[in-house]
Parts: sequence; structure tokens; C-alpha cells
Amino acid sequence: MRTVDETTQPPDQPAEEPGRAARFAAHLREVGDGTTARPTVMVLAFEGWNDAGGAASAAVRSIGSAADAELVERLEDEDYYDYQFTRPKVRRTGSHREIIWPSTRIFRARPRRAEMDLLLVHGVEPSFRWQGFTADLLTRAAEHHVDAIVLVGSLLADVPHTRPIPAALSTEDEQLQDRLDVDEPTYEGPTGIVGVLSHTAFQAGIPAVSLWSAVPHYVGQAPSPKAQLALMRELEDLLGISLDVEDVAEDAAAWERGVDDLAQEDEEIAEYVKRLEEATDTSDLPEASGEAIAREFERYLRRRRPPEGGFGSGGGRG
Repeated sequence: MRTVDETTQPPDQPAEEPGRAARFAAHLREVGDGTTARPTVMVLAFEGWNDAGGAASAAVRSIGSAADAELVERLEDEDYYDYQFTRPKVRRTGSHREIIWPSTRIFRARPRRAEMDLLLVHGVEPSFRWQGFTADLLTRAAEHHVDAIVLVGSLLADVPHTRPIPAALSTEDEQLQDRLDVDEPTYEGPTGIVGVLSHTAFQAGIPAVSLWSAVPHYVGQAPSPKAQLALMRELEDLLGISLDVEDVAEDAAAWERGVDDLAQEDEEIAEYVKRLEEATDTSDLPEASGEAIAREFERYLRRRRPPEGGFGSGGGRG
């Protein structure tokens, strides 16, 4: 005969699996030197060939704005840039004029509710000495005790503007593939500085994750807010941060309506978009799985918290 406790005790429930950011941070603590409970992750994006529609650089800048990032360092070796291709700019500050030279800037961000500190790297893809640039940047990463790097890029692809923009993570690190449930990269062909940095970091023993979004090639000019939004959502999940996506989401909706209007004025483009839609709809699209629903709920909870300030430009070495 069962006791009351036996009949009323609910069955054991499986423990809830931690989110991707928690799994990422836990992995970095396990493979690190054990001196810190809060890993540091370097997040990088570069304007140029790796930045279709400006989506990647805009997504990384959004992190800086959300986390009140402070400038700590610059890489501005003139041997890295062709100034006829990436020209310096003139800017007026009050009654003074100054020249802004192409450079790569490093910002530090400490999101209060995240499980990791961030170094945000934003610049222009270098024109020369890529191996030297890569070694220089990874040396700075070591000086700042970086535990992992995240490379963000966007590329032109045969995707329709009317469907969700695909954004996907990949890594060469087999342990991270299992921990984050992501695939290894399969691309072969010409690459940019993002691909060089990702592979070089992996070879140097630094955990490296790449995040890419697609941009419809027939509207590949900047801005591309729908691709930016896809990257921001993936970065929220990977880094455990909360980003203000409302304005970008509104821009994405307005951008889509604008492209709709342009497509309706050109029968060839309208027919091409229709073919892309049909191809996308018949392919295997991600379903609303339990994990996807859980990730969306995590984003909702993070966005209910107060913002953490604006993207600072002061402080540190210039």
C-alpha cells in the first residue's frame, strides 16, 4: 500500500539545460587557467569585404552602445592601409579641423548581468600585411587576457528579403561544436580578414566562433537592418546580453516594405524574388523547437531589464 507521500510526490523532472551563453562561459572557465570566474571574449567586425550591407559592424557597435563600452586601444599602423582605397576623413570639432585616419579600435565592455566581459573590436579590413595585422591583434588579445574570440561577418547570398534572414554560428573547435550545438565551417574559397583571424586563432589554441548573416545580393548596399537584426539576436544568445532591438526591428520592417515597392516596379526582380521564396519555403527551415522557444523567452526576459547606458568613446589610450 502506498503512503500519501508516494502517491503525491511528482516524478523527477529533468534539469533545465542552461542557455547557450551559460554553456559558452562554462566551457571557457573549464579550459581556461582558472584564475577568473568571468571570462573575457573579444568580438570583432570589420568594414569592407566581410561586411555586406554594413550589418556586421552595425551589430557589434550595438553591443558597445548597450554596454557603455570605453575605448582602450587603437591599431593605426599606416603599413596596414591603402589610403587611396580607405581614405582618411576630415572632421570639424568646434572651430578646429582634424584628420581621422583609418584604424582598428578596441573597446572594453563589462555588461553587469552577463557572464563574461567583452572586448569589442571594430575597424576597416586592412589592405596590406594581413599576417602582421593578425599577429598584432592576437597579441593585444593575449595582453587583455582574452579567453575566446567571436568573429562577426555578413555576406551577399541568394536569399529573399521577404523571409527571415539566416544567421549561423560555426567553429573549428570540436569541443565548442558539441557545447554550443553548432557546426564546423564548410566554406572553401576566397576569404577575408575575418576568416584569417578565425583560423589563426584556432591554430593558436584560442577558442574561436564565427557568426555570419546573409544579405540579399540584389539589395546588398548599406544599411541592411534586417541582417543586422539577425546578427544582434544571435549575439544576445551567445553572449548573454540584452540589446535594444526595437529601433532596428522598425528599420528592418521599413526596409522590407521599401524593397517590396522596388520589386513591384520591376517584373524581372519580382519574378526572381518569387523564385527565391519558393526555394526557401521548400528547403528545411528551422522549426519552432523547444530550444528556439526557450531562447526567445530568454531574450524577452533580458529586454525587461533596465538598459546599461550608451556607447562611450572616451577613456584609455588613443
